[in-house]
Amino acid sequence: MKLLIALMACAVISAQAQLSSPVPGGIPQGTGPGVHSPNSPFAPLPARADVVPWPVLTDVKTRTDKNRLLPVFSMSQMALNQKTQRIQGFMMPLEPGEKQRHFLLSSVPLTCGFCVPGGPESMVEVRTKTPVAYTLEPVTVEGRFQVLLDDPYGLYYRVTEAVGVK
Repeated sequence: MKLLIALMACAVISAQAQLSSPVPGGIPQGTGPGVHSPNSPFAPLPARADVVPWPVLTDVKTRTDKNRLLPVFSMSQMALNQKTQRIQGFMMPLEPGEKQRHFLLSSVPLTCGFCVPGGPESMVEVRTKTPVAYTLEPVTVEGRFQVLLDDPYGLYYRVTEAVGVK
């Protein structure tokens, strides 16, 4: 849980930097959170028709409310809420172990020094029914997708009752 709080603190700092950026709208186009650099030694996630595309999830507006950034979701994002969805991404373990039941999925690998880390819009919290083996390769999970309007940890998305998909 401490790692989750630390990750979310980094995301808030990143979001605050976007608010104070001299570039209109925050970060220059093509270099925003969760963007995979063409110089990266890691291949980007392959496009798949059976998973929710990351650009749908990362295209979130925010609003400020009492020194907090809250998400403002689009109709396409809200349409995913409380439905079974598949998400593909890179595992960010929240606890030690070879098998994970609670982790974050990220749009870019943590091990990629060329990838711009994203904020909460480029991460999905996952809670699985059965443990999923940790890997540096992309994983796909399927479960009940939730759009989080005001999560205490600053998360925007969660998948519960998830299972690993090959």
